[in-house]
Amino acid sequence: MGSNTNTDTAPNASGEDVLPTMAIKYAHQAEKLSLADPGDDVEGSKTAIHAHYVTPQDPIIITGDGGRLPGVPLAEADKLNRLKAVVEGSPAGIIQTGVFSEKSGSQDGTRSDSLHDGRIQKTGEGSLRRAMPPSRTNPLFPPLPLYGPPSLMRDLQCLTFRVSSFFLSGCFLGAIVLGAAFTSLKPMFVHIWLRLTFRNPDARRPFHEEEKRLKKARKDEEKAWKRKRSRRNSAAKLEDDSEGGSEEFIPTEGGPDPLVCDVGYYARRVGLDMEVFKVQTEDGFIIELWHIYNPLEFTPMSDAERAARGPDIFTGAGPSRPSQTQKPKFPILMIHGLLQSSGAYCTNDDRSLAFYLCKSGYDVWLGNNRCGFKPDHTLLSTSDPRMWAWNIRQMGVLDLPALTSRVLSETGFEKLGLIAHSQGTTQTLVALAKEQRPELGEKLTVFCALAPAAYAGPLIGKACFKFMRLISPAFFRIIFGIHAFIPIMMTMHRIIPGKLFGAMGYVVFHFLFNWSDNRWDRGLRDRCFQFAPVYVSAESMRWWLGRECFAKQKCILATREEGHAEDAEDEMDEYYARSEQQGESAQSIDRPSHFHRSHEVKKSHQRRRKGSTSWYNEQVPPFALWVTGSDDLVDGRRLLRRFERGREPHVRIVHSNVIEEYEHLDVIWAMDCIEKVGREIKEVLWKTCDIRDKVRVPKGCEDVDAWRDPKFEEKDGHVNNVDNVEKEKEEDQSSSDNRSE
Repeated sequence: MGSNTNTDTAPNASGEDVLPTMAIKYAHQAEKLSLADPGDDVEGSKTAIHAHYVTPQDPIIITGDGGRLPGVPLAEADKLNRLKAVVEGSPAGIIQTGVFSEKSGSQDGTRSDSLHDGRIQKTGEGSLRRAMPPSRTNPLFPPLPLYGPPSLMRDLQCLTFRVSSFFLSGCFLGAIVLGAAFTSLKPMFVHIWLRLTFRNPDARRPFHEEEKRLKKARKDEEKAWKRKRSRRNSAAKLEDDSEGGSEEFIPTEGGPDPLVCDVGYYARRVGLDMEVFKVQTEDGFIIELWHIYNPLEFTPMSDAERAARGPDIFTGAGPSRPSQTQKPKFPILMIHGLLQSSGAYCTNDDRSLAFYLCKSGYDVWLGNNRCGFKPDHTLLSTSDPRMWAWNIRQMGVLDLPALTSRVLSETGFEKLGLIAHSQGTTQTLVALAKEQRPELGEKLTVFCALAPAAYAGPLIGKACFKFMRLISPAFFRIIFGIHAFIPIMMTMHRIIPGKLFGAMGYVVFHFLFNWSDNRWDRGLRDRCFQFAPVYVSAESMRWWLGRECFAKQKCILATREEGHAEDAEDEMDEYYARSEQQGESAQSIDRPSHFHRSHEVKKSHQRRRKGSTSWYNEQVPPFALWVTGSDDLVDGRRLLRRFERGREPHVRIVHSNVIEEYEHLDVIWAMDCIEKVGREIKEVLWKTCDIRDKVRVPKGCEDVDAWRDPKFEEKDGHVNNVDNVEKEKEEDQSSSDNRSE
């Protein structure tokens, strides 16, 4: 029999012989995961010490000085910790090759993120070529590449990817722009023809008269603002100020819209204001949290109070703000969609969802995901590829909890209401899953999902998206790089005038996603595109559009095969229901033969146990959904159907609304979104609030009854049943005692 020569297997020798070998292996493993090369880190402050598991699937690296580095493949993190345990003398840390290969299964039954054919993904001197993930990976969340500390070879390869992606992604973007321009020719000619024939092309728009009224009102407000500024030092100005002092919301900005990427500016135009908080995630990213407030009620905090506090979340730290004399407002957190910032909630003046909820009586906080407009990290620079090694998983299990924790800390509440749109719903649905970070659900009173993105719509088969799905991961990186996704878009955003950029943005997004501005206020359309796009990682876009994940599986938390099985199950149930309905409507002797057969088939058809494929456990919060019925990008009806068919027994639907005429962005930008979405959200947030006696009642919610959670009613019912049984036993015992006497 041959001897085992694997270098990772602990040899049958004394501890004195094993320890030096393991110490060398530990040093080599730590070198691969460190911030800098150990040769350049004399003090060891930038050297990897151990891996900390935020979730069982999400390790982050802790450096010698306590710094945080983004996640690495599971096997690499596990190897670091096991080697460290051996070096420190822990008997549980014996390292064997079999340990790594046997741990290739994750909680969802798929392979570990960093294993391929039972081998650990190695980098060796920070080589990017060997850091590339295999072509076939985890079908839901593929492994992120391991880049290692800077080295000459790594820097050269980074430069190569940057050069190749600059030209190739630029060509890709150019093709998109040309395609958008070409498809816009026909509508342009139709518009010109209608003008030449003395017809108004805008008359066909559903809110044409309202648009004209608002356009005139904005012009009147601009003139009034100019007059007010011209009388700045006059007595009339003082009179205006004294008269305006009784108003609840006093605008401090006005005049013609300069089209700027500044939420604070647009908040001040409607009598509100905004302050920026810095939030540190558990893997070291610095992200922004925007607080919308009424300046007549609240004094903004200092820079030190709004600075990042550290990576630990839900620590119970108190608020930075001084205590309020009146009842506080209930806090809500709003999360944006793909390629956007939370400024998307602030573009329509008083019809903006964020401003409407703030003026209704809620404490509004706008969360932004990692990188955004200003990529920032405690240790990494934007040129380091490790800063861009993240996808939807990290946004869900790291960004969202960090934002939630900071809002709760600043407000002093135990729970908040969460509102999310598009990708924001995706990261929330991922984070709340029982294999991810389900405890986050205990911090939410309700999750309001606008255009929920859990299942793909037919648009995913469009040619430009299909191209990204067909190419291999390695080729994807050659075209789009390993840093930001098409960063030239952000450069164009900075240098192109707002009006031109807004027009270009609409044409391109209309071409890509089949959106239209039919239900938007066209006078404010250019403003909507001032808060997009933002920096996102190429890895994140690969998750959405690459060959392995969402574009292939058509779902965020289930494989394509699982989706087909659910569809077949639904078809069988519908067939049985139709057969029984036809059979019951006829006499027994006249019933169709397939009615009798369907009963026999139904007996043999084994439906999976209710909830056997559920994504969520009992920690999930109540859901409220607003589904866009004319949305080609995502299929919200299918998610709603999943809940209605009982596949998620722990999910309680407090409200659902399918708005047939709405497209993907209409839930936040349509002229009637306040009437069809905003008011319902306001009421849902209030009816699910669990501390209604301790906060202010929002305007218009005085008659909204509290919602009783079935989860707690079941528990109360169970307790009552137990009490009744015990009471009956006592009565029986008492009656028997009386009879015996």
